[in-house]
Amino acid sequence: MTDEKPTPQTAGESTPDEYDAPAIAESAGAEARADDETPVSHAAASPESDEPAATPTPDVSTVTFAEAFEAMTDGPDGVDEAAPAQYGVGPFSIREVSLGAVWLVAFVVSFFPIYSYGNGGWGKSVWTGIDWLLTIGVPTVAVFLIGLRRLSPQGIRRVGSLGIDQFASVAFSVSSIIWLGILWSSFVSVGGGSVFLATWVVWAEFILMLAGVVLTVFAPLLPTIGEDFQHRSQVPAHRYASPARPVVARPATQRAPYAGPVATPLTDAHADGAQSDGAAPVAEPTSETTVLDETVLAPSPSQAFWALVPVERDVVDEHGTPLFRIGPTAWALVIEDRGDRFVVRHEDGRIGYLTDVSGVTRG
Repeated sequence: MTDEKPTPQTAGESTPDEYDAPAIAESAGAEARADDETPVSHAAASPESDEPAATPTPDVSTVTFAEAFEAMTDGPDGVDEAAPAQYGVGPFSIREVSLGAVWLVAFVVSFFPIYSYGNGGWGKSVWTGIDWLLTIGVPTVAVFLIGLRRLSPQGIRRVGSLGIDQFASVAFSVSSIIWLGILWSSFVSVGGGSVFLATWVVWAEFILMLAGVVLTVFAPLLPTIGEDFQHRSQVPAHRYASPARPVVARPATQRAPYAGPVATPLTDAHADGAQSDGAAPVAEPTSETTVLDETVLAPSPSQAFWALVPVERDVVDEHGTPLFRIGPTAWALVIEDRGDRFVVRHEDGRIGYLTDVSGVTRG
């Protein structure tokens, strides 16, 4: 019996089992490290890939005059959720505060005399006659409406068919033209050998009204104050501000051609000597009866009918004020179809206009 000792192995030799175990462990560790590193890289890259790139705030100074005029007449764009915050003074924007300051100075200056007749003789202020109505009165109403819009958003939103900003643009433009007319008359009097009648009040009012024109008409073209017209909510335009309906030529009436005279033959009863006085008339043969095709008349636009709307909608008066509502639960009586709107009569006798006629079921 001999004892066999295991043969020592050198450092470079290894059994297959001893060789495979460390390799498998090392490869498993590498895969684990790769799995641990992959979420980190994805997590680091996901904010950049998922989050949209921040868009720079548009420079309103580069907006064309046509785009600015469209924003003033056709209404602002819809609300942009990514729009930057607009800062101002309390509930008012920087443009509105500047316009209010211009009006306040012009209102105080308007109480001073606007004419000087020389030799220390001062004339009367603009409040003496009726000139105050367009020179300072209408701009005063415009500024108060702008302030009321901020303090009471559900209050007055239009002056006729004009929005409040459009009304302010017209008010300051008309006032500046009137003050310019007073200055022009003073220059004409100087050319005629008289004195310059206008005082410093006219110059101050003209400059202030020009500033009001800049803050209303040309405000969308200017930086900072032009932001007041960006990212506004979209509202339907007044019916008077809507595009005009297309006019088509009336179709010509088709007249039937003239067939000419038709000769009618004489019957035996009218012939001479064809029948004696005592003879009975001979019955004529019965002709075939011709059945005429019935023409189905199309309903006239002025013919009343019943209508059912898919959702509740407002019926407004001629000024756009809601009178009553109709819904999908009851039929409404339409007394006239005007194409783009229906004339609807309520049960109590009120009559209004349904401007949204899409999806209406006729009864």
